[in-house]
Amino acid sequence: MSDAFDRARLIELLKRDSLKLGTFTLASGRQSHYYVDGRKVTLSAEGAAVIGAGVLDQLADLPDVVAVGGLTMGADPIVGATLAVAGARGHGQLRGFLVRKEAKAHGTGQLVEGPVERGSDVVIVDDVATTGGSSLQAVAAVEALGCTVKRVIVVLDRLEGAAAAFSAKGLDFRSLVTIRDLGVEPLS
Repeated sequence: MSDAFDRARLIELLKRDSLKLGTFTLASGRQSHYYVDGRKVTLSAEGAAVIGAGVLDQLADLPDVVAVGGLTMGADPIVGATLAVAGARGHGQLRGFLVRKEAKAHGTGQLVEGPVERGSDVVIVDDVATTGGSSLQAVAAVEALGCTVKRVIVVLDRLEGAAAAFSAKGLDFRSLVTIRDLGVEPLS
């Protein structure tokens, strides 16, 4: 596989493995005519390689970013994939972090796990964005740690409000693909 991000292949993988049509209840309680299970692709070897390359491409104009991370579980495989591809490309200095949904009640009680330090420039990653809530939770956690979020990158944007939510917070937002790329119209 080449080093370049293969957007067309990501769309094929998402259509084949992640997209389900029917009636689904979303985390927000809303009903949807489709569901995208991002982990079906982020947790596959080919999907991880393609997504890692896509995220790295989105970091090319952000030379001061030292770490990528996001809210566990959606971000976990994306962080791992991005770090693996970065290492293979000779960018071994990139680090990762994971944000817990709540601070653990034992040990050090950390909310953000990994080698990220106060004052770092970071990027938040996630698999699927609907309203942006999961990524905004991760943003709040790393900002509380003293980091600066330079961008939010998701694999797939459902086009249901995430871009506006990030814009309202002054955050740069990018998606590798949107639900329209999969031939599906977003909820209105």
